[in-house]
Amino acid sequence: MSKYGLFGKFIAKDGECDTLISILLEAARSMEKLENCEVYHVSVSTTEPNTVFVYEIWKDENAHKASLLFEETKMLIQRAKPIIQGAERISTFIPKGGKL
Repeated sequence: MSKYGLFGKFIAKDGECDTLISILLEAARSMEKLENCEVYHVSVSTTEPNTVFVYEIWKDENAHKASLLFEETKMLIQRAKPIIQGAERISTFIPKGGKL
């Protein structure tokens, strides 16, 4: 199987962006335990208020799907849901290499 990449966008409700960033960074720390997660990077937009991007690279798509079943992941998703105004999967992709 090919590696699997995902680029997602989250829009926090007004006044909740820092909380969302904190939750996503907690998710990033939890991903450090997962060998199949190669990259989980959180960034904020310089042009779109309350917008947070997550860039992920996984061993394969199944590894990503499996991560969503972990209790810690489910708990973080439940904490984030009430403060997310919008979300979209900007793109999925097959990483080919380069500097990480």
